[in-house]
This record gives sequence, structure tokens and C-alpha cells, in this order.
Amino acid sequence: MATTKLFAIKTTEAKALAYIANPEKTDDGRLIFTYGCSSDPAQASRDFSAVRAGGTGLNTVLSQHFIQSFKPGEITPERALEVGKELCEKFLKGEYQYFLAVHTDTDHTHLHVIFNNVSRANGRTFETNMNQGKVKKRAWKKLFDLSDEICKRHHLSVIDHPERTRGKSHWEWDMNRQGLSWKAKLKHTIDQVVKASEDFDDFLRKCAEYGVLVEYDPDHKIDLKFMLVEQKERNPRAKMTRAKTLGWYYETRQIKDRIAQYHGVMIYTPRTKVRVITKKPPNKFVQDAIDRGNMKLASIAKNVISEYGVEPEQIRPAAMSAYANSRSLLSELNSINTEIEDLKVKLKVLRKYRKLKVYGEELKTLSGSEAKKYRKDNSAELTEYGQIRTQVLELYPSGHIPTVENLEQKINALIQERSLKDQQFREADKRVRDLADAQRTIEEFLRQERNEQQQDRKRKKNGNLE
Repeated sequence: MATTKLFAIKTTEAKALAYIANPEKTDDGRLIFTYGCSSDPAQASRDFSAVRAGGTGLNTVLSQHFIQSFKPGEITPERALEVGKELCEKFLKGEYQYFLAVHTDTDHTHLHVIFNNVSRANGRTFETNMNQGKVKKRAWKKLFDLSDEICKRHHLSVIDHPERTRGKSHWEWDMNRQGLSWKAKLKHTIDQVVKASEDFDDFLRKCAEYGVLVEYDPDHKIDLKFMLVEQKERNPRAKMTRAKTLGWYYETRQIKDRIAQYHGVMIYTPRTKVRVITKKPPNKFVQDAIDRGNMKLASIAKNVISEYGVEPEQIRPAAMSAYANSRSLLSELNSINTEIEDLKVKLKVLRKYRKLKVYGEELKTLSGSEAKKYRKDNSAELTEYGQIRTQVLELYPSGHIPTVENLEQKINALIQERSLKDQQFREADKRVRDLADAQRTIEEFLRQERNEQQQDRKRKKNGNLE
């Protein structure tokens, strides 16, 4: 599902251009396209500055930056570059210099565009030309609408009912729906660190290697916080995210257990069974509250045992195992999606190749004036055939070119496999959420029970002293 975000650059234009032009993210610069400026980021910033110097007025904004992200496995980097070009042509209309870069360093292909805030056509700022007036006319909304329009034309998924509000809320809403929010990216990265860590101390050290900032204070109630380095670079005022906010699986104890489970270490779980205790309360309100809590706990334990065959004291290790399984299934699902998308691109090329191949075959049978006349009468088709033949040879350098039918069969088989894998993932994900909810509720109940027992002991102690 394609999503977009638009924001202004006021002080770090050269750094921003250098970031989006990073060779490691753009396949050594192959996925970069520029308009009206150099493909070298430092020179591009100077090219932007030269146009701003001839502008009509002063402005604190140097350039504008927008990001267009796509659903994992839905688009190839080359196709994303074409989509980005089309969006820039329609949105900027040739009036603004821009630097376009497609990034392939994450699980979802996305593109960055930084364009000059001053128009080459009239020297006015982007805000003056395009970002004034009523909400429905603002440039950011126009960008979202154009992005949706172009993606639909390219058969890419878009948001059906976006909450069209300024900037971040629209972007975050979109990103959350497809698992591309900062929190989703942060959780995914933490998952990778957990897999690579020997123990919790090693986890804290390795977070930096994976681009995660971490704060750990075991003496504080809120003991663990995280943030992506990338998020901090883009927004210096961004705040750390509490582990609890990310979810039960990202709290300190659960991270320790997950690391241990990845290494096949036995996870200790208390042998004391969950007990449902009703004590004589001081008043009816407390009695009703305890009854409600006890019934809820009993119901949860009964449901977990009947649906998953897990005893209450084994919920924690079962939840850890279920989470690892769900992440593995998700990774397999993304790989299948990527393979399907790659084959669809090849299928489109082969269909076109088969359609135009007849022109090349016919030309081979001719010679002399007949061949010359045939070339003249079918020049467009022969030119297109030459281009598509080059593409086919790039895709299949060995010369073993599959038939269209074989490729279609392979795609259909992968789609069936994806459907089955998707069902398995949904079931695994439900198990993960159910077990986590059950364990969280049980832990909360036991915590309340311990507090009540401590209070009882204090009351008895005070009574004895009297």
C-alpha cells in the first residue's frame, strides 16, 4: 500500500541529500534520478542554492522532502523509480529542481524526493505557489491524491479511506496499516537484535549495531526505552519509546526469555499454580471487584487450555515460542511476495517479447529490398522488439528462456503457497496475541494478589504491636 509524507528542510539540506543518495541504499547510485541538478548530492545542494539566490524573497525553508513507501513485495526498485518520476512530473510540473532516490535497504521499497523550495519558473517559493488557500487545495493533499492516482494506474494498492489531515497523522495512519510505522520498524529491528544476541547484556550492546538507541535503567519503574537512529536523525525532538508501549513481548523480562529460547536455554517458570482465592472483603464493592477478577482469570485459563492445550503456568514459554514462529512465518511470507512480484515483472516482459518476436522472425526470412521495405513499414515494432529482446537477455543471460505458460504456472503455485502461508501466519498471530493477553492478565492478577497479601501482613503486624 503506497503512502506519502511531505515535510520541509530548513537547515540540513546537504546532509539530507547525502543521506538519500547513499550508495548502499540506492544500489551504488543506480536508483537515482535528478532533474535540473547534479546527481552528486553536494553539488545538487549548490545547484538548489543558486536558484534560491535569484528568488523573489527570503524564506527559512531551503527545500521540501517527501517519501513514498510501498507495501513489502509489491513493487521492484526499477518500477518504483518510474512511479517516482511520474509523480514528480505531475506534482512539480517541471518548475522545481529535484533529486529522486529509491531505497532498497529495508523490507519495503521506498523512495525519497528532495526538491528546491524555490521555483525555477518564477522565483517564488513552493508555499506561495502551491501551499496556500483552503485545505482541499493544499499541496500536501494534492501529493497524496496524485500518489494514489498513479499507484492505482500501476495496479499498486492504495488507502481506500485515509483520514486526510496534515502531515504526520495521515502518514502514520497509512504506515500503521501496512506495518511500516516507526514503531513497526523499531519492533522488527529489535526482533533481529534478539535473534543475534547471546544474552540481555549482549542485546543492549548490539542494539547500536542495528541502528537502535536504547536506555536501560533496572532501578527505574520504566526500565527500558528504544528509538531508531534513523528516526532521531529525521526528527531530533523525537522521544524514546517505552518498551511497554511496543507490547508485552518487548518488555525486559520477555526479551530475556526470547533470547534464552533462541539459544535453546530452559526458561524458568514458577511451579506455583495460579490460584483463585476469594477472601473476606471489608465491603461489598471490594467483594464484587474480586469476584469479577477471579471469574475473568478462571475464564482466561480455561480458554487457553481448551484452545491451545497450554497450562496457565506454561503460558509464558508458549508465548515466546509462538512469537518466534509467527516472525518466521512472516519472513517466509515476505519472501514469497517478493518472488511473485519479480516473476510478474518477468511475465510482463515475456508476454511482450512473444507478441513482438514475430516481427524479428519475419525479418530473418527476408533479404535485400524486401527486408529494407519491411524494416521501413514496421520500424516502430522492430525497435520495440530490439528493446524487449535486450531486456529478456538481461533477465535470462544463460539463454534458457521459460515459456509464458511455465511462468504463469509458477506464479499460480506461489500464490497458492502464499495463501496457505498467510493462513498459517494469521493463526500463529492470533495465538501470539491470545497468549500474551492471557499472561499479561494473569501477571496483573498475581501482582494484585501479592499486594493484598503484603497489606494483610502489615495489618497483622500492626495489630500485634498494638
